[in-house]
Amino acid sequence: MSYRVVVGAPRSRGILALLSLVAASGLAGAGAPSAIHAEGEALPRFMTKAERDFVRDNPIVAPRAVTPPSDYPGLRTVAEYEPMDAIIFSWQGSASWLSIIAQMSGRITTVGDANVVVYAASASAASSAQSQIAAQGADMSRVDIRIRSLNSIWMRDYGPRYVYEGDVRSIVDHTYNRPRPADNLLPSFHGQQFNHTVYEMPLVHGGGNYHLDANGVGYATRLINNENPGLTEPQIIGIWQDYQNLGTRLYQPFPTSVDATQHIDMWIQVIADNKVIISDWPLQSGSTQDLICDAAAVDFANRGFTVYRTPAVATGGTHYTFTNMVMCNDLVLLPSYTNTTVVNNNFNQQALATLQAALPDKTIVQIPCQAIVTAAGVMHCIVMHMPRHLGGDNPTALVRFPNGGEQLTPGDSVEIRWDTDDRQGVLNVDLLLSTDGGATFPTVIASALPDTGSYMWAVPNTGTTNALVRVRPRNLLNNTGHDDSDAVFAILGGCPGDTNGDNLVNFADLNAVLSEFGQTGAPGFSPSDLNNDGAVNFADLNAVLSAFGSDCN
Repeated sequence: MSYRVVVGAPRSRGILALLSLVAASGLAGAGAPSAIHAEGEALPRFMTKAERDFVRDNPIVAPRAVTPPSDYPGLRTVAEYEPMDAIIFSWQGSASWLSIIAQMSGRITTVGDANVVVYAASASAASSAQSQIAAQGADMSRVDIRIRSLNSIWMRDYGPRYVYEGDVRSIVDHTYNRPRPADNLLPSFHGQQFNHTVYEMPLVHGGGNYHLDANGVGYATRLINNENPGLTEPQIIGIWQDYQNLGTRLYQPFPTSVDATQHIDMWIQVIADNKVIISDWPLQSGSTQDLICDAAAVDFANRGFTVYRTPAVATGGTHYTFTNMVMCNDLVLLPSYTNTTVVNNNFNQQALATLQAALPDKTIVQIPCQAIVTAAGVMHCIVMHMPRHLGGDNPTALVRFPNGGEQLTPGDSVEIRWDTDDRQGVLNVDLLLSTDGGATFPTVIASALPDTGSYMWAVPNTGTTNALVRVRPRNLLNNTGHDDSDAVFAILGGCPGDTNGDNLVNFADLNAVLSEFGQTGAPGFSPSDLNNDGAVNFADLNAVLSAFGSDCN
């Protein structure tokens, strides 16, 4: 069995703005928050007294418009019930908490058909993670352990939330609503590790207070209003729309006496396009939390969802929930508890039966979670989902510029920008040009470029209104993929098909190409080499015939 440990600085990315620790943590001008955290402390999901005292004097404020939202029109935020490549963990906390991560990893890498990415604070922590996960029967070829010191285990609240931009994965991030700067920086670091662009939106919140379906709708509680007092509710919803392309429905949060986090993932889980699990409170019927859940159930039902209810109870200062589950492909990890009230009322069995009825094609596995639920979170709170790479074994790409409608002038220096995505990593990138709307791409702009995401291009004197750029990445397996500009752009000047510079395309140009047909040389060796590919061939003949009769004067 083997595993991978990656140590060192993250790799840079052209579009990814590196945030300083102070700015990214939202603690500009504040004292050092690390002073309030003991080394190796098992921080709960809620704020400790020391953290509350710190935030009282140093409010957490999101930097405004740190990163503009994506301008890709088809951006889509990924639901948890969609296909996944990996589940992300932080190897932090008590031994009993780490045991839960190990058990989950064993199931995810086998039954769940996915990898686990585990961030451990040191080489010794990574070694411990490896041995504990292996002991749970994990497929260790699917265990990716990376060195990164974090503050807490609660990955859901600060970890990377994924979106698809075309066929590439990107990340949308927020400012973590806890004074835990190492946690807050994780999405930027993770994005660099996997070469995924990160968009930083100007909201303070915790990721566990956001669920979504694959139909363009997100769900949160109005805790978000309290966390962002400088924004109106429509402005908050608008930010999520701009950055995640989701309309958001807001619900009332539970009283803090019931749930200290007030996060929606403690009582709702969307499990399919038209199915949802919502808590019920059989021992506390009519309570505030019961009324909130009942109202949400009616709202979902009115919008066409089949609503399933699992029992919940607040007892002994702990909120016992079964909606805080983890879905991973055909696997569902469901919490179980040893609390007397839960056991005596058969709530573990009732929750399992409900999930089996709701998801008959999934494998439902119960994981003992009594050790962690008292810290105000369960399994969903300690993971983030990394969606399936849409290219499979082939790399994918996204052309960002030129992407359609531009008018470029020959001789200008223009930055071609792109993103790529691949499970193993992109080795290099080719850039190609079409002047016939994508029918052919005969012109090589550059080949085997490092995958930096940008290239300065000297625009050629190839007049056309039907230009497209193609980005063709190549991975370590020598597999390729590609993406083209979404729409044609223009290169001004010149006259397509004109070999003699008279701005007419006629028999003189046809005769020039035919007389040199088959000759080769350096790119542009002859005026008849219209596409500068170093050969006079059918591409040049087609350029003349396509433009035959044109008068560019």
